[in-house]
Amino acid sequence: MMRRKLSATVTLFVISCVFSNPCTIAEAMDAASLVRENFDYMRDETSVSTVEMTVHRPDWERVSVIKAWTRGEKDSLITIILPPKDRGNGTLKLGRNMWMFNPKVNRVIKLPPSMMSQSWMGSDFSNNDLAKSDSIINDYNHRIIGTETSEDKTVYKIESMPKLDAPVIWGMITIKIREDFIPIEEIFYDEDFEPVKILTFSGIKILGGKLYPTIMKMRKADAEDEEYTLVKYKSLEFSIPLKDSHFTQTSLKNPRH
Repeated sequence: MMRRKLSATVTLFVISCVFSNPCTIAEAMDAASLVRENFDYMRDETSVSTVEMTVHRPDWERVSVIKAWTRGEKDSLITIILPPKDRGNGTLKLGRNMWMFNPKVNRVIKLPPSMMSQSWMGSDFSNNDLAKSDSIINDYNHRIIGTETSEDKTVYKIESMPKLDAPVIWGMITIKIREDFIPIEEIFYDEDFEPVKILTFSGIKILGGKLYPTIMKMRKADAEDEEYTLVKYKSLEFSIPLKDSHFTQTSLKNPRH
């Protein structure tokens, strides 16, 4: 229902633009709508992707190939394909519940709240980053604090502050979103509003039938290029039919490649 109302609002705005001054669809929206449209654009109704994840440290580097399935705002299944020693390690997310599977011990473990801030597979992404993928929509209040231009596109800078009593760990998040809903940057701040992590998006090109940032880089705010995690998309498809049975602990242990 919410998306229908939003679409109706955008349609009316576009019609008004035709008979008045030129403008972008994004200008019809407030900050919350921009964040919502960005989220929906990136995940779509469903998605199936294969990515290469590089975890870089000053004295070592590890490369993994990962396959992921997402459905709606909250559900995802992620499994490691390569290297062989890590093959089969996986993560299942349903709502805000999260399970991990380690084939070496053949056990599925539900992650307790105390483990949510820990690193996911030794990367700069945390378990919390995966489990609360929709948190930016539901747990924060948003406002546009500025604009800039990049590649002839208007980029909106949005300040996101946690709602009262929201179950979040960040004191603030700032987000840059292009007028076509493609993200450019996210910065995560602690309770003292000091930057902790920076996520950037680049390599924008046609992927999965639409413009999409094919490279994501997460790094510590004070680490420059010494420590980071780089994610590169190898393939991406949207609106693939996925059954409920795909997002189960059985599929976590035996994912359909």
